[in-house]
Amino acid sequence: MKPSPSEPSPPGAWPESRWFALVCLVLALGTLALYWPITHYPFVEFDDMAYVVDNPHVNTGLSTTNLVWAFTTFEQANWHPLTWVSHQLDCTLFGVEAGGSHLVNLLYHVANTLLLFLFLRSATGAFWRSALVAALFAWHPMHVESVAWASERKDVLSTFFWLLTMLVYLVYARRAGGNHAPAGAARPPGRAGTAGCYLAALALCACGLLSKPMVVTLPFALLLLDFWPLNRISGLAFQGAGADAGGCRPVSWGRVVLEKIPFLALAIGGSVSTFLAQSGGGAVSKLELSERLANVALAYVRYVAKLIWPSDLVILYPRPPHWPVVLALAALALVTVWTLLCAWNWRKKPYLAAGWFWFLGTLVPTIGFIQVGAQAMADRYTYIPSIGFFIVAVWGATELLSRSAIKKTVLAVAAGALLLGYASAAFSQIALWHNSITLFRHAVEVTTDNYAAENALGKAYERAGQDAYALACYQQAVKTEPRFPQSQFNLAMALLAANRPEEALEHLQVTAAIDPRDADVQFDLGIYFSQRNGWTNAAICFSNSVAIRPGFARAQQALGGALSNLGQASNAAPHLREALRLDPGMLLAKTNLDRLLTEHPELR
Repeated sequence: MKPSPSEPSPPGAWPESRWFALVCLVLALGTLALYWPITHYPFVEFDDMAYVVDNPHVNTGLSTTNLVWAFTTFEQANWHPLTWVSHQLDCTLFGVEAGGSHLVNLLYHVANTLLLFLFLRSATGAFWRSALVAALFAWHPMHVESVAWASERKDVLSTFFWLLTMLVYLVYARRAGGNHAPAGAARPPGRAGTAGCYLAALALCACGLLSKPMVVTLPFALLLLDFWPLNRISGLAFQGAGADAGGCRPVSWGRVVLEKIPFLALAIGGSVSTFLAQSGGGAVSKLELSERLANVALAYVRYVAKLIWPSDLVILYPRPPHWPVVLALAALALVTVWTLLCAWNWRKKPYLAAGWFWFLGTLVPTIGFIQVGAQAMADRYTYIPSIGFFIVAVWGATELLSRSAIKKTVLAVAAGALLLGYASAAFSQIALWHNSITLFRHAVEVTTDNYAAENALGKAYERAGQDAYALACYQQAVKTEPRFPQSQFNLAMALLAANRPEEALEHLQVTAAIDPRDADVQFDLGIYFSQRNGWTNAAICFSNSVAIRPGFARAQQALGGALSNLGQASNAAPHLREALRLDPGMLLAKTNLDRLLTEHPELR
């Protein structure tokens, strides 16, 4: 195969097919070697427990009941059924073992790297630039979080379907445009007709949306591909290096937009489901619009900075109460100026506009317009957007340096040194995931006022049996942010364990006031009162818990017991019966119900 214009052929006597196989082998084996330690790491004390370890719908493996649950639940404030099914399959194959889950994540990351290389090489005809972008994607330290964290299966899985969608769409675009790909562009395999390719791309897009809602930006990304590298939009055709690499005849704007409508319909459905899940789960933050907009501008700049110089990467980036106005305006100015420059040069340097708008656009669902969670940004959010940034950097640097007198050998050495530096930084970042204490202690050390990380570090110490350290972490988290319900609740439990019940009650009540719709908090508050024979207060709390979550069997049992102790047998019996219906193995509910029926035969 011939290289794209302005790019040299692979050196040596080998045909390009052998170079392609060698690059794929290096990418695959290099990524496996870099990330292999994660296959020996435990689950993280942050989401992994709720996603896998303590989730009975997942840790029991694949079953009809669990499959139905996966497609109907909004648990973890998200709707991603294929991700749940993937975790269920892990438990079926490996049991509740972190090593198996991490291995699957790693294999998906390897597959994504190879798919990205295949797509870019096929679409652009640029062999070495495509290889460099794929290597940056594989070995950049900002992607460690998506691979080393079992709960981020949704990241690697959704990207797998995203890249497959792009490959199949590439076949469709070439067939729809006359199938005249240039000699330098590889054709992805496939014998399906044009309509079959389109439907396959649509189905793969749906699978991506069923894996992670961030795929809602895929229709936008496909439109960018039509612009560059496919160069198939009539009226926007550009000239210059690589202009024919896409191998597609230009088609009208109307057709290009019409092709995206089914994809857009899927994305709208995914967006609605996600908003309902996150709103119902209480994950959507009610920040002021000005604060959200300031965070958006600063997050874009911070992401770019960390992609260039990935220092102080952490699992949780705290969001300050208020961003300085001057910083926010400066960040907005930087983003605006660079965006205008890319747009201005769209004909001469189409890769700039395509790559930069890919980066901007695919980050939109997570950039903070609708603030979800307590974080200001997250490394995992760059998994797909970074592809656009890497394209801008690699294609731009190649064009810039090609005008200089620097020898190609020197450029190759410089590219190798860059990859080695990023891989080294990624190796150090991977080591932080060795255990939860190391991971969250690092986050606390390199950030300030990181109450969410303090809370998670406390949970890690608690699981390790280091209760004194856990208590200190919870106290620091509450001191930093008293309105964070998780740390208030964890502090209450730690104080109870330390035999300080009066202080514990205070924090339990604060938790209930902050998050009155949390059934678990109401339940635990009820347990506190019942252990001290405060049956009236206990009954109120258990009643609140049941009202929030009627299927909470333990709360139904506890409410029945509290009402029984208050002498309200007729009210207690229905709740005990409901507890047994939900969980026939609840012996205490059966014992209490039998006693009530013996004492009050009229309730039979």
